[in-house]
Amino acid sequence: MWSSLTHSFSDHPVGKDLQAMRTGQRQNKGMRTRLGCLSHKSDSCSDFTAILPDKPNRALKRLSTEEATRWADSFDVLLSHKYGVAAFRAFLKTEFSEENLEFWLACEEFKKTRSTAKLVSKAHRIFEEFVDVQAPREVNIDFQTREATRKNLQEPSPTCFDQAQGKVHSLMEKDSYPRFLRSKMYLDLLSQSQRRLS
Repeated sequence: MWSSLTHSFSDHPVGKDLQAMRTGQRQNKGMRTRLGCLSHKSDSCSDFTAILPDKPNRALKRLSTEEATRWADSFDVLLSHKYGVAAFRAFLKTEFSEENLEFWLACEEFKKTRSTAKLVSKAHRIFEEFVDVQAPREVNIDFQTREATRKNLQEPSPTCFDQAQGKVHSLMEKDSYPRFLRSKMYLDLLSQSQRRLS
């Protein structure tokens, strides 16, 4: 009798939801493990190395002191280097503001879209995720920029997010970037790369 009850429960919509939730929990466990270092709001280089694009030790060996030092030259230099982006993303996660960088990166990727159909769907996805009021990862932009971007979606083009992207870039450059350069994470990274040379 019990097995027939559990079998019929798994066919019920609530039972299916519970099964899907358990499957999702198992899949999310690996992600939680990888991102666990960020939950402590730490600012150390060890947190940065945990989410480097390559294996941390190999990536740190490839990262020269000169490259890491050049990140302080300008915000655009930092954004042009994959390890710079990874380090800055890790820093922003400690400040709970990584949506700004994720939006900027999504816009950069969006500009490379050639298919008109994909351009339209990607534009709406980016708007709904980052720009719309109460978006899951809403970026901090003013009302006029938000509305101008909304109007641009009526006829999406590779430049429809340029104004919003520019505002977010300026915000990160003036606010988060200077704090990143003063952070323990960046300073530890520089000292680690310098120690490898000596």
